[in-house]
Amino acid sequence: MFRRLALLALICPLCAAYALPLAAQESRGVWCDALGKRLMSVDAAACRKLPFTPGQVRSVEGRPLMLRDVPPVTPNTNAAPVKIRSGASGKRAGRIFLIGGIHGDELTSVSIVFRWMERLNEPEPRRYHWHIVPLANPDGLLAQPARRTNGHGVDLNRNFSTPDWSHDALAYWQKRTGKDPRRFPGKAASSEPETRWLETEIEHFKPDVIVSIHAPYGVLDYDGPLQKPRRFGRLNLNQLGVYPGSLGNFGGVYKNIPVITIELPHATAMPTVREQRQIWDDMLAWIQKNIAP
Repeated sequence: MFRRLALLALICPLCAAYALPLAAQESRGVWCDALGKRLMSVDAAACRKLPFTPGQVRSVEGRPLMLRDVPPVTPNTNAAPVKIRSGASGKRAGRIFLIGGIHGDELTSVSIVFRWMERLNEPEPRRYHWHIVPLANPDGLLAQPARRTNGHGVDLNRNFSTPDWSHDALAYWQKRTGKDPRRFPGKAASSEPETRWLETEIEHFKPDVIVSIHAPYGVLDYDGPLQKPRRFGRLNLNQLGVYPGSLGNFGGVYKNIPVITIELPHATAMPTVREQRQIWDDMLAWIQKNIAP
């Protein structure tokens, strides 16, 4: 499909421009169908109706990296989204970057993002600007069986370009993990297309907080400035430390952006609906207290 579009661009640039939305729609459909087959919690038909857009980068194995951008809306109306901009009258809406599925074998980290997206029309969350990547590692999730690493066998959560990567990442992997293949940080910082894409999105979106979903430790982790969250639902704060190339290190330490890591209790069994709601409500309460507006 994408080769056909490239050829069309050479022959008729205007035609190719009109074809791109159709290509994006087709890409979203294939992606949603694949998720629906792998995750019982994701309805492919409902997924197709959501305005996901493929990023400019694809995974190692050529799968789209899908993003949903949800701007804030005017309070107490059903009007079209309106951004709250910086200025004398007030600050721009708080920006939240929500990421699931950095590790492909943590299925619940993807499923719960879809569950929480169903709540974005409620009054409190629609005050904020959301940037949502439900599945950062499609090759890992869709492998048979699902695997933690991406298509190159790299742990994406050890591949971010932190200042200590060159000196510490491979040494840490060798000495502290015994060269565990599930935690291989790659041959160089940001060597993986998925990592580079996430870094670019962070740079462009400029989030006020990054929320990354993982499993199965059943704790709440935090890196960065601002007041630490103490508890989301039954998940208590337990700071696990930063690692060379981790998102917490990259965002929370290097970029000085708060990074909340929600470690769900199980990688394949979802929390109860009540617990999903409590984690969500507690997260929004922390955001309301610490992030403008």
